[in-house]
Amino acid sequence: MIEIGSLRALTAIEQHGSVIAASEVMGFSPSAVSQQIKKLEKQTGFPVLERRGRGVLLTERGLTLAAYGRRILSELEELESTLLADPAKPTGHLKVVAFSTACRGLVGPLLGRLASSGADLDLSVLAEDPREAVARVANGEADLGVVHNWNSVPLVIPEHMNLEWLCEDVADVLVHRDHPLAGRGQVEPADLVDERWISTPHGAICNEALLRIFADLGRVPDIRVYDPDFATHIALVEQGAVVALVPRLGRPALPADVVGLPLVNPTQVRQVGIVYRRTMAASPGIQHVAGLLREVAGSRGVSESRGVSESHGVSESHGVSGSRGVSGLAGP
Repeated sequence: MIEIGSLRALTAIEQHGSVIAASEVMGFSPSAVSQQIKKLEKQTGFPVLERRGRGVLLTERGLTLAAYGRRILSELEELESTLLADPAKPTGHLKVVAFSTACRGLVGPLLGRLASSGADLDLSVLAEDPREAVARVANGEADLGVVHNWNSVPLVIPEHMNLEWLCEDVADVLVHRDHPLAGRGQVEPADLVDERWISTPHGAICNEALLRIFADLGRVPDIRVYDPDFATHIALVEQGAVVALVPRLGRPALPADVVGLPLVNPTQVRQVGIVYRRTMAASPGIQHVAGLLREVAGSRGVSESRGVSESHGVSESHGVSGSRGVSGLAGP
């Protein structure tokens, strides 16, 4: 009889590439994961891993067994989240991954509502870039992700996941009140080509959104400072050092010396939504948290997004924790 724990270990190694990486995700020691693999090989009668340099690779039979294992584990997850769950009583522990402004603007208020909702749910929250959030939910490291999708930078969602849009979030160009553009009602990319910018780090989705603003002009923005925290962006604009592109979600009241200008042609808008595995679609816990997030998005005056997608293809970091039974996960 093949044990579920052994299948989990094998699929984790396949997904993460090594015994050590799989052990970190599963929360076990590397030796415990290795013992599960040895047990699996004894149960099946054939090797599932082979040494390759300092690492391991799945054998041909190991790959086949891992594919069966993924299907079995998905069906087991769906069974546990539907038939074995009481839809009237959301319970258990959910791991949530969200980008940092969503932690401030959506997840923080969610935690307060969760504490007063009466649901016996514990949440752990990790703040990461949307691409990392999608990956963590896809491979089972997290249960629900809060992500964003810039109109200029599409976010790819795997086919085994559901995507539901919550709201739209507009980004403004922030300038010092003494800046020549501060009196404008709005600005266009051509007005900004000679400005000095602060941006999120290379590779972050918000950095890519800034770069693409100038793509049609054949220019690259003059980025003088890279920092993942939008609070730093606002502070440097207040000091008159740079201009910045900062979304409204989770943004505090701007200082008196900072002016927010709408950007047009193109407007920079990101859709904000949630992702979860399809096997968890009927989970009372997932549905309860999703419902609270919809309420928060609506109550905060963030414009509602159009439509719900059930799949596929359509930065920031720092953590947040709070509410009853909430523990913060280690951030990047």
